[in-house]
Amino acid sequence: MLGISKKGQMMPPSPIRKLVPYADAAKKRGIKVYHLNIGQPDIETPQIALDALKNINLKVIEYSHSAGILSFREKLCKYYEENNIHVTPDDIIVTTGGSEAILFTFGSIMDNDDEVIIPEPYYANYNGFAINAGVKVVPVMSHIEENYALPPIEEFEKYITPKTKAILICNPNNPTGYLYSREEIEKLGELVKKHNLFLIADEVYREFVYDGTEHFSVMHLKGIEQNTILVDSVSKRYSACGFRIGMLVSKNKDVMTTAMKFAQARLSPPTFGQIAAEAAIDVDKSYFEAIKKEYVARRNVVIEGIKSIPGAYCPTPKGAFYVMAKLPIDDSDKFCQWLLEKFNENNETVMLAPATGFYSVPERGLQEVRISYVLNVDDMKRSMELLKKAIEVYPGRK
Repeated sequence: MLGISKKGQMMPPSPIRKLVPYADAAKKRGIKVYHLNIGQPDIETPQIALDALKNINLKVIEYSHSAGILSFREKLCKYYEENNIHVTPDDIIVTTGGSEAILFTFGSIMDNDDEVIIPEPYYANYNGFAINAGVKVVPVMSHIEENYALPPIEEFEKYITPKTKAILICNPNNPTGYLYSREEIEKLGELVKKHNLFLIADEVYREFVYDGTEHFSVMHLKGIEQNTILVDSVSKRYSACGFRIGMLVSKNKDVMTTAMKFAQARLSPPTFGQIAAEAAIDVDKSYFEAIKKEYVARRNVVIEGIKSIPGAYCPTPKGAFYVMAKLPIDDSDKFCQWLLEKFNENNETVMLAPATGFYSVPERGLQEVRISYVLNVDDMKRSMELLKKAIEVYPGRK
């Protein structure tokens, strides 16, 4: 009989994108929608990368090496060297976005029903990747009242079973913006060494850390080089999400040999994306200095905006470009849909991501939303004004 697979039925809709039909309908009604639901910055992609695309002089757009163009991987090694991460081209597989790097990782180190422990709230698509790979996500709760800091190591140990194969973190974190400290990363390193687990780190927001803080990579840990796997991407770094270029990086030869088989099965990563991403590595450092200042200004607008709403709260994130905020509302899914269907002021409204999709148990995110501060300061100020006025008239206000 014709039917949909159990895996397909289990795949969750994206909490970031599932409200798009409501946003489209609002736009058709003449409503301007401020998109704070998705991590798509309005920062311009470096001109040097765009010029590389314009100046392509290839007669045939061939497959690249399954691990990625060698000159790109060599250049990536120099980039990582500048970040005190010492790898060779053989330690890198270029992937179709960081998403594919996670899929390759799960497929390489875990079998059906094996488990990966992830602090929650976590990037919603980790659920989809896990279902795709037949893997079970085991969440360890972090709390907004503690700024979403790493849960105590004892909490992780409670969930380690013979099925546990890895711990996965995102640092700086999506959706919380939390930046894990060196001490927290080192504690995780000791834990994975003790239990012989993999430590997977999604570090795609490495460049974006604020308030004098520094990013500490799992690749900086000593003595567990065989346990660490780095997931990376150029999407956020160069505001180039459409390049669809990510990286899987590890010194574990067995992992890389296995991941290479997955890479060969999908043939090769995008040629145009690799050419542009290779060129982007040469962007002047002032590019990031200016962007960090801009993100801090945007973040501060959001923080002040949330503070101005009675009954609302959010921590001040130290990295990435997201804020998780607790609002005086009954249901974040209903509220975010209501913003698009029922609310507007002067034909303007705001689109947010309900936090329910970032938790394993949706009830945990009923009063929280993720705000992406990816728009310019003026647009962020207007968005916060709209959010405050919306909450004042929301029927489900608490």
